[in-house]
Amino acid sequence: RSPSRGLGDVYKRQVMMTGDSDRTAAAIARQVGIDQYFSEVLPEDKAEYVQKAKAEGHTVVMIGDGINDSPALSAADVGIAINSGAAIAREIADITIKADSLEELVQLKSIANAMQRRVASNYRFVLSFNSALIILGALGILQPATSAMLHNLSTIGISLKSMTNLLPEKTQIQLQQENTKA
Repeated sequence: RSPSRGLGDVYKRQVMMTGDSDRTAAAIARQVGIDQYFSEVLPEDKAEYVQKAKAEGHTVVMIGDGINDSPALSAADVGIAINSGAAIAREIADITIKADSLEELVQLKSIANAMQRRVASNYRFVLSFNSALIILGALGILQPATSAMLHNLSTIGISLKSMTNLLPEKTQIQLQQENTKA
């Protein structure tokens, strides 16, 4: 972690490990913006790398599709397999994505991030609003029935807000178009 980063920031590093040649690995790493890559890696080396990263305190998400990825998928905190990959990889992985493209992971990450923001926002609101109700009730400013009604209305409001779409409408349209192509 860089000292200039905020406390809430987590350094994320993408590492590509492949059995392919160095030339192929370098080209793909450049194309997709990978931080670090290793080429001509054996399956046991991938698993060893994952275990070492975990021992250093990192959370490891491994994405793979082949038999040779299975040991590393098993060792990772989260293993993700691609549906068109080997059956053993799909069996071992914690998550199997339906699409044959990793783009779906980007969409899933967007949804997860939006969900985390919503949960945090709802939590802060509920905590502060209910604390205010308790304080106002304890000071005798609010009657218990009024406090209970405001609490219940806030619960209904948060519930309705939580039912709204997580992603902007533009992103939803893109997702629908991609799903109809598949």
